[in-house]
Parts: sequence; C-alpha cells; structure tokens
Amino acid sequence: MPTPAPRPPLATPSTPEPAPPPPTGAPATGPEGSGMSQRKKSKGVETMFRTSYRTNMDLSALADAKANIMISINGLIVSILLASIAPGIDTNTWLRWPTVALLLGCLTSLVFAVLAARPRVQSQAVTLDEVRRGAANLLFFGNFAHLSRTEFMEGMNELMLNDDALYDNMVMDIYGVGLVLQKKYRLLRISYTVFMLGLVVGVVSFIVVFFFFTEPTAVSPTTTPIPILPR
Repeated sequence: MPTPAPRPPLATPSTPEPAPPPPTGAPATGPEGSGMSQRKKSKGVETMFRTSYRTNMDLSALADAKANIMISINGLIVSILLASIAPGIDTNTWLRWPTVALLLGCLTSLVFAVLAARPRVQSQAVTLDEVRRGAANLLFFGNFAHLSRTEFMEGMNELMLNDDALYDNMVMDIYGVGLVLQKKYRLLRISYTVFMLGLVVGVVSFIVVFFFFTEPTAVSPTTTPIPILPR
C-alpha cells in the first residue's frame, strides 16, 4: 500500500509591518489633525473677526445717523419756537408754560444727541512697552497716535510675527468698539425718550391751556356789510 504524501505545513499569517512615521513637518492625515481642518479653523476665525468688524461699523454708522436725525429735528423745533411763539408770549400769557415744556424737552434731547455724535479721543499717552505687555491696543488710533512713526512700525512688525498677540489686539479692538457703541446707544435712548416725553407734554399742555384757560374773544356787534356788485 503506497504511503500518502506528506502535507505541506500550514502558512502562518504574517504580521503587517508598521507604517513608517510621516516626515517631519508633514500635516497629519487623521480627521482631527488634518491640514484641511486646520485651514477651516483658521478661515472660521478670520470670518468671525471680519463679521464682527463689519457689524460694529454698521451699528456705529446707524448710531451717527440716528443722532443726526435728532439734532436736525430738535434744532428745527427750537428755532420755530424761538422765532414764532416766543415774541407773542407777552400778549398771550397762556402760551408760557406749554412753550417752556416743549422747549426744555427738545433742548434736553438735542444735548444728548450731540453727546452721542461727539467724537471721542483718548488723551492718555501710550508707550510701546505697554503695547508689548498687552495693556494697550496697537490697532486703535487712540493708542498708536501717541507713538512715533518708528515705534509704530516696530510694534506692527512684532505684532505681525506673533499670531497670539495679533489676535489679542483684534479682540481688544472689537471690545473697545463695543464699549463706544454701548455709550452711543445709551445716550441715543435717553435722547429719544426725552424727545417723546417733551413732545407729548408740550402738545397736551397746548391743548389743555387752549381749551380751558383761554378767554373767548369778544365778537364786535357791528359787522361790515358785504358789498354787492351792480349788475
């Protein structure tokens, strides 16, 4: 009886060799650390800053426009009151208190509107060391206006080479603009509220005084006949 042929030995699965590490400086290929995700993150930050700046600038322009509206309206009303009604107060004493109420309301509203539109300039001097320590914002004109041209260029060159310092200055700039906008809109709110109250009180005072405190004018018994044209 022939002997069976010997079976070949079972092949053992070979373990895969580990992949060589990526070269130094190459971007990672994982979903968390890929170069694409890093670019997206940087682009998102830039979009956020761009949107914040544009929104703040639009709000600042809107606040200035609202302040100009209040200055124009209140200035017109005050001019009309002083030119038309004030000369007749001596003969019509009942016009005194309504005119005073309306004039004070418009004048107060005008003052707050002018305060909201008034430019703000920083008088405190800023040094380059304060900018380097992060105590001042180099992107704000009120800070770098106190520096010389050489110091400003040196500070800007250092700022462009340091991403963290650059983002810190941009954040401080947005925060400073927000503080200015908050003050502008608070003054505008007071201006609009005072204008509304002064206008209501003045008009109501005119109506009340006219109907309840004025004496009816006496009608002359003699009337002038209407001439009849001959045919």
